[in-house]
Amino acid sequence: MIASEAIIHCLESENVEVLFGYPGAAVAPIYEELSRSGIRHILVRHEQAAGHSASGYARTTGKVGVCIVTSGPGATNVITSIATAYMDSIPIVIITGQVNSSQIGGDVFQEADITGSTEPFTKHNYLIKNAEDIPRILKEAFYIARSGRPGPVLVDIPMDLQNKDINFDYSQEVSIRGYKPKTSGHALQLKRIIERLQSASRPLVCVGGGVACSGARRELRRFLELSGIPAVHTLMGKDSVEDSYDGNFGLIGMHGCAAANRVLSKADVIVCIGTRFGDRAVAPFKGSPRKEIIHIDIDAAEIGKTLVTSIPVVGDAKEILIQLNEMIQPLKIGEWLEETNQIKRKADHSRQIKLAEYPQGHGLNPHSAINYISECSDDSTIMVTDVGQNQMWASHNFKIYGDRLFLTSGGLGTMGYSLPAAIGAKIAAPDRSVIVTVGDGAFQMSLQELGTILNNDVKLIIIVFNNSGLGMVRELQMGLYQNTFGVNIDKNPDFTILAEAYGINARRARTNDEFVEAFNYARSRNNSTLIECIVDQGTRTLL
Repeated sequence: MIASEAIIHCLESENVEVLFGYPGAAVAPIYEELSRSGIRHILVRHEQAAGHSASGYARTTGKVGVCIVTSGPGATNVITSIATAYMDSIPIVIITGQVNSSQIGGDVFQEADITGSTEPFTKHNYLIKNAEDIPRILKEAFYIARSGRPGPVLVDIPMDLQNKDINFDYSQEVSIRGYKPKTSGHALQLKRIIERLQSASRPLVCVGGGVACSGARRELRRFLELSGIPAVHTLMGKDSVEDSYDGNFGLIGMHGCAAANRVLSKADVIVCIGTRFGDRAVAPFKGSPRKEIIHIDIDAAEIGKTLVTSIPVVGDAKEILIQLNEMIQPLKIGEWLEETNQIKRKADHSRQIKLAEYPQGHGLNPHSAINYISECSDDSTIMVTDVGQNQMWASHNFKIYGDRLFLTSGGLGTMGYSLPAAIGAKIAAPDRSVIVTVGDGAFQMSLQELGTILNNDVKLIIIVFNNSGLGMVRELQMGLYQNTFGVNIDKNPDFTILAEAYGINARRARTNDEFVEAFNYARSRNNSTLIECIVDQGTRTLL
C-alpha cells in the first residue's frame, strides 16, 4: 500500500470524520488519497485557522481534532494555533508536509524545521524518517494527544515518503516507554481529602479547565450537589459549573468577579481541580497564609509548581470525582454558606446598580447585550469568544445552563481565535447554536474565514464589538500612563459591507434596543449573520 493511502486509512481507523486543511505540493499525495475517502475536508483560508478550527471541533466533540498543512510557510503559519491548543490542553493532531528526505537541511524551497520550531509547545512531535513507521507513529500521535493531559501532537512527513510502498498494519498496541499516564487517584489521598473537608470551616472548590478536558462536568456537578460546597472557577473552567448552582460565585482572578475573589480569599480549604494556577488567576489564593490547597490534576508537574499543596492527587478528574462522589457527605458549613450568600447578595446588588447607571450617552452596553444573548439562548448553545474586552464581557454575562459550552483562548490569549474555532464547533455540532463575540481588532485577524463560512454553509451569529481600537490594551494604558498610544484604529472598514460581500447577513446596532432587534433577526435566519455593535471607547472591561 502506498504510504499516502495508509495515512488516510490511519485517520479512518481513528474515526476521523472531518479534516481542516490547506493543501500544497508537500501534501499533494495525501490530498489525492483524501479525495477518495469519506473524510470531510474543510478548506480554511489561512493555516492558523486550520488549527483553531480543529481545536473548536475537539472541544465540542471531546474527540481529537485533526488538521493538515503543507511545508514551510504552511507549517509555520499553523504554529500559533498549536501553541494555543497546548496552553489550554486541547487534543489535536497536526499533519505537516515536509520537503523530500534527501533535501532536509539544504534550505530548499519551502523548507522549515517545524519539529524544532514546535518542540516547546507540542505534547510530542515526530519527523518521520522511515515510511514503514507511519502507521505506528500516527497511532501513537492520537494516543498521546488524547491520553493523560491532552495536547497537540505534530507529525511531519517528507513528501518522498508519502509515495513509498509500505506494509500497512494498524493493529499493534501503543506502548511508549516512560509514558504511562496515571488516571486513578491514590485511595489514601482521597480519604484525606474527605477527612479534611469534614473538618473544614470554610471549604471551597476551584474549577479549572481540566474538568472539561476530562469530560467530568456531570461528575463535578454531582460532587457539588452532594457536598454543598461553594465553587469558583478559572476562565477555562467556566462551562463546568452551572449558574443554576446557588454556590457558584463565578470567575476568579485579575478580571474576576468581586464576590468570587472575596470568597476565595476567605476560604480555609480549597479543592482545586484541573487548574494550573495561571498568573491571572492566582492572586486571590495568596490572601491568607492559613489556606490549605488540595490539588487534583492529571499532570504531576503542575502540582506544587505555583502554590504549596497540602494534599496532592495525581489523576484524571473524572475518575477521581467518581471516587469522591462515593465517599462525600453533606458538610456542616451553615455559617460559611450564610456568609458567602451575603457576599453574593451584596455583589449582585452592586452589579445591578452599575448596570442601571451605565451612561445613556454611551449607547450600546456590551454587558446588557450579552445578558440578552444569554437569556434568549437554549441550553445547548456554544459561546465562542475572542481575546480582550469581549472575552471578559462574555465570561461575566453569558450564563452556563445545561450543556452550554464556553470556548475561548485562555492560556495563550490568542487574538483571531474565535471565528475559526466557532467554525470547528459548528461543524462538530450542526444542530447547536454557535455564537461568536469578537472585537474589531481581533476580527481583522481572521475575517478571511468568512469565506470558509460561505463555502460550507456554516450558520453562526457573529457579534463584533467595535470600539475602533484594541480596547483591553487601551484600558491598560489609561490605567498605567493616563494616556494611550498605538491602540486606536481610526479607519475601520465597514464590517457590514464586508459581511454582505461574503453572502452573510449584516446588521449594525448602536443602542441596546437596536441590538435586541438585530439579534432576533439573526436567530430567525438560516445562514450566518454578523452584528456590528458600536461601543463607546470609554466602556470598561468590568462594571
